[in-house]
Amino acid sequence: MSYQKSAILTDAAPAPAHTFSQGVRKGPMLQVAGQGPMDARLGRYVALGDVKAQTLVTLENVRAILEAGGAGVEDVIMFRVYLTQREDFAAMNEAYGEFVAKHVPSGILPARTTVFTGLPHAEMLVEIDALAVVSEEA
Repeated sequence: MSYQKSAILTDAAPAPAHTFSQGVRKGPMLQVAGQGPMDARLGRYVALGDVKAQTLVTLENVRAILEAGGAGVEDVIMFRVYLTQREDFAAMNEAYGEFVAKHVPSGILPARTTVFTGLPHAEMLVEIDALAVVSEEA
């Protein structure tokens, strides 16, 4: 079976600043590119220095792209979280837990990997990407 590949683009999340798509869907698979704590309306990073708030903004950006691609957080099978500091893990994890509890009503939590690394912009404390499987009805 051959699937058409399509780019996902929405004004509800920040436009990519580089040469990649916000998301790509091929068949039932939807990959959301790494998102950061940028406010799409303001065009700037927000919640500077507050990893919990940045995590929530970042996850809302991921959710907007998921929805533009016909999916929701419930459809995510894997999140990847990138943090700049190990000390931010607890605050990120608290925000992440609140977000998935609200948006994953089945209670079947997505898999997740957390990596500590440098990020493209000094304002970013967190970056998150997601892989979802979109239902046939979408």
